[in-house]
Amino acid sequence: MPQIILTPAQRKPFRSDAHHLDPVVLIGGDGLTEAVKREVDAALKAHGLIKVRVFSDDRDQRAAYLEQLAEELDAAAIQHIGKLLVLWRPIPEKEKAIDEDRMPGPRDVKVLKYSSKGGQRPEVKQVRVLGNERLTFGGLVKRAKKPTQKSSKKTHQK
Repeated sequence: MPQIILTPAQRKPFRSDAHHLDPVVLIGGDGLTEAVKREVDAALKAHGLIKVRVFSDDRDQRAAYLEQLAEELDAAAIQHIGKLLVLWRPIPEKEKAIDEDRMPGPRDVKVLKYSSKGGQRPEVKQVRVLGNERLTFGGLVKRAKKPTQKSSKKTHQK
C-alpha cells in the first residue's frame, strides 16, 4: 500500500487533533534506524495519530525523515513544524477471538411483583441471573438442570 496522500483540507482536523499530543517517538543522533521505524510503526498501530521529535538541526534532513517514514510505513505526512513530525495512519480493526465453549455471563433482570390488591404499585426487584441459572415466572431464580448420566448397563440390556 503506498503512502496516503491527503489534501490540505483533509489534513486540517488531524493537525488540530495533534496539537495537544506529546511526542511518542524520539529520533536521536543515529538518525532513522530500523528500531526507530519499528517503534513508529507500533505507535501508529496503537494510536493512529502520533508526533515524532527529531533531535537534528538540519531542516532538510527532518523533511526527508518525514517523507521516508510516510512512504515506508504507509502513513500520511500531516505536518512538519520545527523539530516535530506528525504522522497519521488508520488504526486497523482488531479481530475478536470467538470461543465456542464460552458460557453466557451474568445478567441483571428487573422483576415486577404485583400485589394482590389492585390499587398498589408493583414491587420492583433487581435480580442477577448467572449463566447456569434461569428465572421462573414467579420471579424466582433456579439453577439450570444438569444432564443426568445414564448407566451404560441399562442401555445395553434388553
